[in-house]
Amino acid sequence: MANLIEERAQTARTLDQPAAEILLAVEDIHTFIGQYHILEGVSLHVPRGSITALLGRNGAGKTTTLKSIIGLLTPRTGKVVFDGEEISGRSAFSIASLGVGYVPEHRAIFRDLSVDENLRIAERKRGDLSRRSDLIFELFPDLKRLYKLQGGQLSGGQQQMLAIARALVPDNRLLLVDEPSEGLAPIIIEGIVAALRQLSATMTVLLVEQNFRMASQLADRYYILDDGQNVLSGNMAELIEDRASVTRYLGAV
Repeated sequence: MANLIEERAQTARTLDQPAAEILLAVEDIHTFIGQYHILEGVSLHVPRGSITALLGRNGAGKTTTLKSIIGLLTPRTGKVVFDGEEISGRSAFSIASLGVGYVPEHRAIFRDLSVDENLRIAERKRGDLSRRSDLIFELFPDLKRLYKLQGGQLSGGQQQMLAIARALVPDNRLLLVDEPSEGLAPIIIEGIVAALRQLSATMTVLLVEQNFRMASQLADRYYILDDGQNVLSGNMAELIEDRASVTRYLGAV
């Protein structure tokens, strides 16, 4: 743990970056689902080349934040800026075409399609899968072995690998990942952690995760939401040491 804290501290010292180094900025967004006011002024900044964790208990507004970024929900006020360009109110397709990948909660793969077909339909340009297949199968060698199986025949861990791999087929610059460890065995989680850590060398990641142990192994920075509002943010190295805040807002011990 001491080595992990020092690693995070070293990374954190590089994170006070100028605005040009912020790939994603969410500024005071208010998002409603029907009559329910879910996000009440959420803000966050994601530096290029980082893994930023969005933390909080069930119902805190984490998934709604990701959906507001990718365009599945439209904030009523506030704005979302990607690489200096405001994307608030655009369609999900339009936002994805800018280089934003989304790995939804519960995986949402096509169970009746093969692994191959699930990956091919994620192409944004013809030949995307061919160009990215080496990376995908390096990260998830099981998928190469299971290439012709239907998604519904895969284990939960293999489905999660496929969901992440699908977001890697286009050449995305930002990856939004929602609860990748949910329902998975520890050994599978270790593989997902290793894959996301490797991806962070070439891609910026915004990670929603309730598994604090996993998030603390990966993230450089964090934001905590509670009842749709920001309550705490900073460097992960500091949060690892702040057990009182972890217990208060995340319920982890």
